[in-house]
Amino acid sequence: MPLAMRLPKRGFKNPGRKVFALVDLDDLSRFDEGTVVTPEVLLEKRVIRKVLDGVKVLGDGELSKALTVRAHRFSRSAVRKIEAAGGKTEVI
Repeated sequence: MPLAMRLPKRGFKNPGRKVFALVDLDDLSRFDEGTVVTPEVLLEKRVIRKVLDGVKVLGDGELSKALTVRAHRFSRSAVRKIEAAGGKTEVI
């Protein structure tokens, strides 16, 4: 039996993979209206543990306050909901 067939098969780890810290809109509702939410503020308030390769805002939940959110990535639904609440999104 050839060596390649005798050895156990393992998965593949992509060395170029980006891992983002995920933030839901429900997590942003704890901030006061008019606040500029940055990754540093999210770390301070312990919404995220590490910034990793960046911060991505997801559209899970509702947002009723006008916030300026600065992050590395946004989902389409998050952008729609933030702008519907009167806020702004800025890509870092």
